[in-house]
Amino acid sequence: MTIFQRILDGEIPADVVHEDDLAIAFRDISPQAPTHILVIPRKPIVSIQSAEEVDQALLGHLMLVAQRVARAEGLDDGYRIVTNIGQQGGQSVPHLHLHVLGGRQLTWPPG
Repeated sequence: MTIFQRILDGEIPADVVHEDDLAIAFRDISPQAPTHILVIPRKPIVSIQSAEEVDQALLGHLMLVAQRVARAEGLDDGYRIVTNIGQQGGQSVPHLHLHVLGGRQLTWPPG
């Protein structure tokens, strides 16, 4: 069971900023920017790599939740949405999640 599933199950507390029937968004405990929020589906999908056609609407919903969270956080000057895939992509938790990062000038390439 992943740490994100434990958060979904209420076993681990989280600073939740959005919650609905399909997704939850909460502040990252190790922020990489002044605003760093994770958006995760309630459905256990390992990553975009393992998503299926049936997940299309859910994936779009996650992007719209990321947009809502960014607006609510006042990231009007811009933000970044990132998802890591697999070990070489930097994925540390095998549960699909979007990072919403903002509140400072972000650089490119991300590294």
